Amino acid sequence: QQAASPNSSQLRSLSLRRMRLQSSSIRDAVAPFASRAAALALSSLLAASAVAPMQQAVADGSTEKFKFPPIDKSKKDRCKFVSSAMGQANAARDELYDLRECKMSGTDAGGFDLSGALMEKGDFSGTNFKETQLSKAYAPGAKFDGADFSNGVVDRAYFNGASFKGAVFSNAVLSGTTFENADLSDTDWTDAYIGMFDQKKLCKNPTLQGENAKTGAPTRESAGCGPSA
Repeated sequence: QQAASPNSSQLRSLSLRRMRLQSSSIRDAVAPFASRAAALALSSLLAASAVAPMQQAVADGSTEKFKFPPIDKSKKDRCKFVSSAMGQANAARDELYDLRECKMSGTDAGGFDLSGALMEKGDFSGTNFKETQLSKAYAPGAKFDGADFSNGVVDRAYFNGASFKGAVFSNAVLSGTTFENADLSDTDWTDAYIGMFDQKKLCKNPTLQGENAKTGAPTRESAGCGPSA
């Protein structure tokens, strides 16, 4: 005897059961990657879009107030330079690169890719940043006195209120970087790529005065700025 065909109610019930099983399988498959995805999402806070045509480059920190997680001071190896394995200037990492409040004066980061690093209120005085990539670094209130950024890529970084007394930016790329309220006394900007709009803002900084002790370059002239008013 032939079995009766399932009615529409039974078909709907079977369909719903199948959908629940598929949804559960997807959740199980995705779960192991959830923590990494969250870290990437946090890291991408510093990678706001900068590809829109005909718009000036703006340092990411000046566009919104970021809310980062608390500093994990239990990590004993947190305050050290680690080059990004991704080799990208978009600040993408598989976890936040947190150097906030680190005391790292006189250290060597020459040639490292430190894009997207959080460096707020850290001390990096006298550090070697030659040929270092610091794209989209977030370093308000940090100290870079006497640091050397020669031939580095420091574009779209946020240095509001930071100190750069005696720092060298010779032949560095600095387009879209914010130096608002920063101390730029005795800095050297010889052959740095700044960009016309950024240069106008830079020249308005009242601390852009003096002469660099290492290179002898006059600060305002090296930045392409005329005499201060």
